[in-house]
Amino acid sequence: MTTITAAITAVGAYVPEFVLSNQVLETMVDTNDEWITTRTGIKERRLLKEKGKGTSYMAIKAAQDLISKANINPEEIDLVIMATATPDMPVAATGVYVASQIGAVNAFAYDLQAACSSFLFGMSNAAAYIESGRYKKVLLIGADKMSSIIDYTDRATCIIFGDGAGAVLFEPNYEGLGLQDEFLRSDGIGREYLKIDAGGSILPPSAETVANGQHFVFQDGKTVFKYAVSGMADVSEKIMERNNLTKDDVNWLIAHQANKRIIDATANRMGVDEEKVLVNIQKYGNTTSATLPLLLSDFEDKFKKGDNLIFAAFGGGFTWGSIYLKWAYNKQQ
Repeated sequence: MTTITAAITAVGAYVPEFVLSNQVLETMVDTNDEWITTRTGIKERRLLKEKGKGTSYMAIKAAQDLISKANINPEEIDLVIMATATPDMPVAATGVYVASQIGAVNAFAYDLQAACSSFLFGMSNAAAYIESGRYKKVLLIGADKMSSIIDYTDRATCIIFGDGAGAVLFEPNYEGLGLQDEFLRSDGIGREYLKIDAGGSILPPSAETVANGQHFVFQDGKTVFKYAVSGMADVSEKIMERNNLTKDDVNWLIAHQANKRIIDATANRMGVDEEKVLVNIQKYGNTTSATLPLLLSDFEDKFKKGDNLIFAAFGGGFTWGSIYLKWAYNKQQ
């Protein structure tokens, strides 16, 4: 029996129009362009400013972009996985609404939350469904409206995050292309270093929690940076060793866009040349679940059938991991 692998066959993306530049941030908090650029690599980020529009709005736009470019019938989609840390609302899964809005009426859908690793973990889920042989088209969307949980008086976090969405379609492949291997990790030690204190079952919303600003993201930057550098580098090196890949075998590093210094450290550990390291953090900042698919969308022209891609991410919790994937198509010009 022919082995089924799960390949990415199409990508889509959406970012809001509003640009929050470093120059604008200089007027909001005590910071400057040089400080931000040197420490993070970020020049600007996109924000979804329209009232009443949440993560689902961007997810729908990214999915529609993919559906249009790939010319697929949304009724053929079997499953929609919504990777996000900022769902529209509690309880009612955002992915379910997104699936209905894009016309994926025959799909079931759910949300997956693993902070900045959500999309990476979603790739593992999507591939498993395809490899089972039961599903033919799995739409994986990574989207986050980080501006909804950021305190724009806190210079430690407001300089980092932005809003955006990206989507990929996984389908069966019989040529050995697609997802080859994964090394995914988590450690609850990270719970105290990157979190939102209020709004959950431990500390439900109240006038007091709102007044205290406890619904915004808190990050212990130095600790998170230390764990992220070692974590992403370790798993990326491990996936190469496990699959007997040399630095010359790796065509592209698709790393979570949290901080340019973390990306560089990961590439250095892998020994991968700078021109193989894809970066768009300067344009979008850290869009959490959307960074990996936005990279795929921005650089789709560069990928050739059979290329070896190494994905790596690190997120709150802590969650982190690496995935080795063989690219399955050449983009039609």
